[in-house]
Amino acid sequence: MDVPVCVSLENLVKGIDDTTLDKAFGPDSLGIIIIKDLPDFFSELRLKVLKSASILANQPEHVLQSLENEESIWLTGWSCGKEILGSGKPDYGKGSFYVNCAFHQQDDLEGPRLDLCERYPNYKAYTSPNIWPPPNSGLETFKGDMKKLCSFIISVAEKVAVNCDNYISKRFELPPDYLQNIVHTSTCTKARLLHYYPVKTQDSSENDDDWCGEHLDHSCITGLTSALFIDESQGLTNDLPQNPDPISGLYIRNRHNQVVKVSIPKDCIAFQTGSALQEVSKGNFRAVSHFVKGTNLPSIARNTLAVFCQPDLDQRVNDKETFADFATRILAENH
Repeated sequence: MDVPVCVSLENLVKGIDDTTLDKAFGPDSLGIIIIKDLPDFFSELRLKVLKSASILANQPEHVLQSLENEESIWLTGWSCGKEILGSGKPDYGKGSFYVNCAFHQQDDLEGPRLDLCERYPNYKAYTSPNIWPPPNSGLETFKGDMKKLCSFIISVAEKVAVNCDNYISKRFELPPDYLQNIVHTSTCTKARLLHYYPVKTQDSSENDDDWCGEHLDHSCITGLTSALFIDESQGLTNDLPQNPDPISGLYIRNRHNQVVKVSIPKDCIAFQTGSALQEVSKGNFRAVSHFVKGTNLPSIARNTLAVFCQPDLDQRVNDKETFADFATRILAENH
């Protein structure tokens, strides 16, 4: 199946039938579902946040350095050039701004609940509190906008999780509302605002995954906005109505090892399965292997937001590992 399943938010809330879920996440699927007919505020909020990514990524170096947190393995605040590409070289092609989404539980939380931080003192990648840009950086509403957008995406992810729970429960035994509870109660969910820098030369790339290498998310469910493309030669907020390069964008490797380009409409949210869900579902939901192909068009940047709905550090994901153990193993492979 080469086209993602798309359902309305209303139908998602009412409940998706097993046939649709199987098309979205089953053995012959792309492992992704697109949710449409979202509230009107979503499109405006998405646009504000994704435009902010270009403003943030083009801050003076001293500002960006003040937003870095080496102790967290650069998984809190700003990160650029810290991840390793498949070639073994540092990745300077994109910048990331990481945010802990515990505020979905309680507005004033900027990191996991206190007991987790105390029990996992060496897991700074997850327990470090958020760092926000200074107020005089042109990003005055950024913090509030990010919180609203991430919280909304998580709320929709809960509805996806309810449907996944119903699907899984018919195949093997899990505690009631297992995935829904993970999404709803976790204080370790992470958001990643991504800015893919324009290419510096127009040389043709030999790598399909030159903007983001092929990988699996280690979340349970990842919420994705559609990408915003900006012609930065005309200003950092000069967004384009559509992707100017039909070759660039998000690609998924399906269950039959075929690579398929996936486009997410700008007024929709996509959700794809991660490796933590593959673990807890004992393989009934497989993680989605995906990458992002860049463009050689000059001055074109790509901004997007991913929200990784994942368990708290003490939640077991398999017979041997908590999420803390599991995530540490995965992160060691990427940095």
